[in-house]
Amino acid sequence: MASQLVTAYIGLGSNLGDRTRNLEGAVQRLVSIGVLTAISSSYETKPWGVDGYQPRYLNQVAAVSTTLDPLEVVTELLAIEFSLGREREAKNASRTLDLDLLLHGDSVITASGVTVPHPRLHERAFVLVPLLQIAPDVVHPVLNRTIAELADASDKSGISGLV
Repeated sequence: MASQLVTAYIGLGSNLGDRTRNLEGAVQRLVSIGVLTAISSSYETKPWGVDGYQPRYLNQVAAVSTTLDPLEVVTELLAIEFSLGREREAKNASRTLDLDLLLHGDSVITASGVTVPHPRLHERAFVLVPLLQIAPDVVHPVLNRTIAELADASDKSGISGLV
C-alpha cells in the first residue's frame, strides 16, 4: 500500500444499458479504493477513436482520496467493472462501464500494463471537461500543464454538455 494519502482521479464512462445507473453503481463502489471527495456532473459525449456507429457515452470523473498505489487502484477498478457486468469483447467496443485511472497524485509510472498519468488524458475532452469541473488547477505531472490549460486546448466538439 502507498504510505501516504493521495488523490486519484478516475474517469467513468458508459454507453450501453442504463448509462446513468451504471455510473451511479460504479461511484457507490469506489469506497473500495478510498473516500470519494468530488464527483463531476455527467456529460454526454460521442465515442472517441472508433470506426462505425456506437451509442453516445455518459462520462464523469471522480476524485478519491486513497492510500492504495496505482496498481492496486487499477485492480479495484477492474473488479468494479466486472461486478457491474463489464464484458471485454474487443478494444474500443461499446461497454456498460469503463473505469480509467487518470491521475494518481503526482505519480508517473509505467508498470504491469498500467500507465499513470493516463497516456491519452491530454487528448480526451470527454475526461478533461469533467475533470476541469472538479480539479482545474491540478497539474499534469508529465506535461506540466494544468487541467484547465489542457481542457482549453482540447477539441470539445463531441461533448453535448451537462446531463
